[in-house]
Amino acid sequence: MGNTNVISLMRDSLTSLVSRMGTSRDKAATTFYTQPFMTDEQIIAAYRGSWLPRKIVDIPALDSCRKWRNWQAQDDQIETIEAEEKRLNVKGKVLEAYKKARLFGGAALYIGTGDADPSQPLDTDRIVKAGLKYLTVMTRRQIAAGEIDRDPSSEWFGKPKIYTVSGANGTQLTVHPSRLVVLNGAMAPDEEFNFALTQGWGESILTATLDAIKNADSTASNIASLIFEAKIDIIKVPQFSANLGNQAYEDQVLRRYTLANTIKGINGTLILDSEEEYESKTAAMAGLTDILMAFMQIVSGAADIPVTRLLGQSPAGLNSTGDSDMKNYHDRIQSMQELELSPAMTRLDECLIRSATGARDPDIYYSWAPLEQMSEKEKADIFNTKATAARTLVGSGTGQEIIPRDALSDALVNTFVEDGSLPGLEAAIEEYGKLSEQEPSEEEIAAAAAAQAATQPKPGANTQQAADAAPRTLYVSRKVTNAADIIAWAKGQGFTITLPANDLHVTIMYSPTAVDWMRAGQDSWNADGTLVIPPGGPRVVSQFGQGAIVLEFSSAALSWRHEELKRIGAEPTYPEYAPHITITYEPGDVDVDKVEPYRGAIKLGIELFAEVKSDWEMGVSEE
Repeated sequence: MGNTNVISLMRDSLTSLVSRMGTSRDKAATTFYTQPFMTDEQIIAAYRGSWLPRKIVDIPALDSCRKWRNWQAQDDQIETIEAEEKRLNVKGKVLEAYKKARLFGGAALYIGTGDADPSQPLDTDRIVKAGLKYLTVMTRRQIAAGEIDRDPSSEWFGKPKIYTVSGANGTQLTVHPSRLVVLNGAMAPDEEFNFALTQGWGESILTATLDAIKNADSTASNIASLIFEAKIDIIKVPQFSANLGNQAYEDQVLRRYTLANTIKGINGTLILDSEEEYESKTAAMAGLTDILMAFMQIVSGAADIPVTRLLGQSPAGLNSTGDSDMKNYHDRIQSMQELELSPAMTRLDECLIRSATGARDPDIYYSWAPLEQMSEKEKADIFNTKATAARTLVGSGTGQEIIPRDALSDALVNTFVEDGSLPGLEAAIEEYGKLSEQEPSEEEIAAAAAAQAATQPKPGANTQQAADAAPRTLYVSRKVTNAADIIAWAKGQGFTITLPANDLHVTIMYSPTAVDWMRAGQDSWNADGTLVIPPGGPRVVSQFGQGAIVLEFSSAALSWRHEELKRIGAEPTYPEYAPHITITYEPGDVDVDKVEPYRGAIKLGIELFAEVKSDWEMGVSEE
């Protein structure tokens, strides 16, 4: 009587025959929640016996490890770290542990360093080169969590102080938590109240999704069984009920309609007595797909996996792409990587770096590789945007630049190396040097200034030179000097007709607006005025207008030159500039989307200046 914490429950004993309230089939039963619990046998049976639980467990774990991570360090350091990851199969071990953690509610990766006493904390600073020996995956069924640490000042507060592994012949191995990469499944919100069930681990992610999975599986099974009842033949036999119990009559009926079904199966003809009646009933199947997909949508929401990823099907509906769903899903995977995997793997990564390099360089770090991949067209557009922005920031060399040219050059090199826009750029920089290392000396600047002064007209000189600089329309281009290589590539891709080799070129500026050519200067990248676009980089084959097939590529040099000509007053016909080479105007039956772009070097001749010709199409010929 004195215990005020006792809670009494009263339930009316009256029941309703119509609504079944108060019975085991009470319609309001779904508003009451009970403590969910799945035994290991049920978890294993669900994972092995149904494809939905298996995919719900495996897909997020697989996507979290699929692209893995990108190490940021010196090239030789990255190579040794990746080799160490491969030797220890870190990616495969983490994937296995993550799958089992999601399935059972917990798993651990044992960091094997060869220490004699694994019950002592792991000192990562003592790891030497090749000091990481092995990695072992264990589920919560194989490694038991010990007493929970209740010391608020402890690193392991709220977590087990120790773990125990049952070895062969009944031996017990005590392991300190610092030697484990501990991965949990779904968070157990009631560790204190429900410690006997979770035992220091999380819960299986199937616990909260099992009802939705069962409903979807049951719906699919019922629809499958309905298929066999979709068409039912009904034959009315006179005096059938009155003769039941007569064995001879029953045998005669069975033989009679077995023969009738056999005849019908051969030629579709059913032979009946004139007193017998036949009819066929067909079950309505309309709407069953919608019902099943509704249950699948519920499963998708419960598992937090898009239907397009869970079922492996394209999105349905007008203008449906599924991009938004997949983007949200990829954001969730990234959150799992950064908030679950990275913290759990901190000590393993410290050991991995030391085991690979023999030391701990503080500049070594990694980032998770993005799951979303850009197309070649998107990469080319981003590259051109960066190049244009850089040219704007640095100005036109008149001393009005926002950012110093040398600083911007170094930043661009780092950007293009990290995103892989220009393969081989880092090696080329090491060979030829940075922009700051190629700046002319004071003597060279003085000599250039003297040479420029010598070419200036003297006062009173003939004014014909000024007349030559009268504004004119501007068409600047470069001929492709290795056109034979590109034509050979085009023929190999199925194009039967191409522009002649002499007509292959890159347009730098097409401005119907008149400008002063003398202000354009000269853009010389090599001593002979030529320009070479190195192999690789973003490239794509596109169709311009109604028929022009072009090879688009990235070139900071051409993009910067285009912007420089715009600053002297040139106004291009198209607002956005994309370096390209027109291959043909007759694509024939070639599917442009399936053409593999030309990846080799593109060699360009000197800049050619000419006036814009409005009838340039009249001179186009193909062969």
